[in-house]
Amino acid sequence: MKFGIDRLLADPVLRQPLEGKRVALLAHPASVTADLTHSLDALVASGLNVSAVFGPQHGVRGDLQDNMMESPDFTDPTYGMPVFSLYGEVRRPTGQSMGTFDVMLVDMQDLGCRIYTFITTLRYVLEAAAEHGKSVWVLDRPNPAGRPVEGLTLLPGWESFVGAGPMPMRHGMTLGELGHWFIATLGLDVDYRVIEMEGWAPEAGPGYGWPLGERIWINPSPNAPNLPMARDYAGTVMLEGTTLSEGRGTTRPLELFGAPDIDARAIIAAMRGLAPDWLAGCLLRDIWFQPTFHKHVGQLCNGVQIHAEGPAYDHHAFRPWRVQALAFKAIRRLYPDYPLWRDFPYEYEFGKLAIDVINGGPGLREWVDDATAGPADLDAVTEPDEAAWAVARRPYLLY
Repeated sequence: MKFGIDRLLADPVLRQPLEGKRVALLAHPASVTADLTHSLDALVASGLNVSAVFGPQHGVRGDLQDNMMESPDFTDPTYGMPVFSLYGEVRRPTGQSMGTFDVMLVDMQDLGCRIYTFITTLRYVLEAAAEHGKSVWVLDRPNPAGRPVEGLTLLPGWESFVGAGPMPMRHGMTLGELGHWFIATLGLDVDYRVIEMEGWAPEAGPGYGWPLGERIWINPSPNAPNLPMARDYAGTVMLEGTTLSEGRGTTRPLELFGAPDIDARAIIAAMRGLAPDWLAGCLLRDIWFQPTFHKHVGQLCNGVQIHAEGPAYDHHAFRPWRVQALAFKAIRRLYPDYPLWRDFPYEYEFGKLAIDVINGGPGLREWVDDATAGPADLDAVTEPDEAAWAVARRPYLLY
């Protein structure tokens, strides 16, 4: 199969509208061609006039490990053009930076989760392009989590840098498709084009979204090391709003959770007792780990790894958001007073618990903390949201 960047480079007809234009590139370390040439190098080599580069969270080079670590603007040492950070002093492109180009090419590998900030950056770029009369082209890439939909819809008033709009946690769309949805739902007047992939088959195994065996996985952010992480992420990202480690400081971040003061085997048993059907499509394994940085650094933690891979993996049965929600519920049952929720200004949102910012509302946390609420109660409020999104996104699907 071919990604958008590869089709653009291979077809002079696709590139023709860019001739004589100043072209900007929004990219990160996973913005590479099939032969692993970075898109910036490949576009410059193609003869296009690349006049500026923009970088999302973690930077163009991807050198910043944690969230809320800002990247500066700088001058590209190879080509001499300005590199503007969209996760530094600003989150939205400034008028000054918008004046450096005519067409912005967006070539970012996404993870298929509402909280992954690249989709919010796309929204902000589209809004700025509409305001300044610029064109935006998305060079489309796969959603490695595939088409499944899961989670509560973000509520009005809960928009944030990790909540770009009213969609569930696992949206099941590509970045190019989301661009069309943003334009329609926000009523934007912007010149927008998607250079579509060729041969993407999100329902085909074994990758179910990621072309295993055809394309090499490159981390789109420092703690996104592999496909199982991308599959787990719509659930495990909620750990960022808790006191539990999400595995930062280990070699398998965002595939596991744990802490020094929990009993992983007891938690797994409680999860199986509460909602065994929510655990379909994956395997849970009790583990020990010692983070080298971040939460519980240097402490031996007992935890659970969520294996979304191997013969037991069932793409359509696996529901990572529910798996992680069930883990929280099990911990609350076993340790009623456990200080589960982390209170800090997550992504610069003040006055709201991080777990609520992550979920786009308080519903998940309230369900976990309500001792009388069971799995059926969460399904009752979540399933209508999931069904509504499956209908709402349909006109924008390109594949």
